[in-house]
Amino acid sequence: MNDIKRIVTDDKEKFYNYMNLKLTGLICEEPDWLANLSNASALLWLLLDEINWAGFYLYKNGELVLGPFQGKPACTHIAIGNGVCGTAARDLETQVVKDVHLFPGHIACDAASQSEIVVPIVHEGKLMGVLDIDSPIKERFDEADAKGLQKFVDTLNKYMDWSKIV
Repeated sequence: MNDIKRIVTDDKEKFYNYMNLKLTGLICEEPDWLANLSNASALLWLLLDEINWAGFYLYKNGELVLGPFQGKPACTHIAIGNGVCGTAARDLETQVVKDVHLFPGHIACDAASQSEIVVPIVHEGKLMGVLDIDSPIKERFDEADAKGLQKFVDTLNKYMDWSKIV
């Protein structure tokens, strides 16, 4: 396993390109979905500054169920349409929330969270889950993060065998 180093740059496109290269190296030859999502959440935790939670909720039985993550213990079930994650899953659109206290129905798993970004994971037209990242800093995420994290999800979709998730 190669050493993954943090990089310091104001260029978010360069940062996300680096992170996606590292993600590809971690998952491109690993067939196990659990190992891949676990390493993906650890990579986000290692490389992203000013976050307090990073991980996945998987779409199962008509709801989102907690998957691999880094951070404090979290809500285990989220109904589609509830909170930021459920809204992203329902609308199949990335949610960039600059202040979670202003988001109607926000689910507070960690009271320290101030902002959040959620990217739906859609593979072959089907919702697989969401990538969820929280920050204790208001306005931590922007459209450059949304674009970079969409590429992260695209990388997951390229290498993940979603049919194996039970």
